[in-house]
Amino acid sequence: MLNLVLFGPPGAGKGTQSAHLIEKYQLVHLSTGDILRSEVAAQTALGLEAKKLMDAGTLVPDAVVIGMISSKIDANPKAKGFIFDGFPRTIAQAEALDTLLQQKETAISMMLALEVDNEELTKRLLLRGKDSGRPDDSNEEIIKNRINEYNTKTAPLKSYYTGQGKFSAVPGIGSIETIFASLANAIDAITV
Repeated sequence: MLNLVLFGPPGAGKGTQSAHLIEKYQLVHLSTGDILRSEVAAQTALGLEAKKLMDAGTLVPDAVVIGMISSKIDANPKAKGFIFDGFPRTIAQAEALDTLLQQKETAISMMLALEVDNEELTKRLLLRGKDSGRPDDSNEEIIKNRINEYNTKTAPLKSYYTGQGKFSAVPGIGSIETIFASLANAIDAITV
């Protein structure tokens, strides 16, 4: 089973590249944001608990998110693998995910990190802001804060997955096809 953690700062191209990876490797996309929204909409026990917390302005605890991921994995027994998007974001989450996957007799195969310099990210997000109208992509100060937040919080995860021999950095600059080819080459190197 191929289980990927796709990482990258805002504007690195994760959404675009994950769509290509899902198609090529026939993976199930596990976006924690999407899972939370669908569990709330379906009014599952975990969804109702999450809604109560979100309505109170509280972060959903890792245990609830892990429970939702577990349900999603169980709902896809024939999956060739999963691509984790937006999770894990901390060492504690990575450890909880490792424990969950171990219980399901699988593991993270690789953490792929799209690396793009801050100047390019800012340019991309400002352009995206013009096209999408998203306020968080239209303000340069907010963009810089988001990039800084990503760099600060995810640096420990790079070390965590490097320690497991599962970290692979891929340049996120170039054409969509060139970046995708680099990602595919990194994946194919471990699956051959």
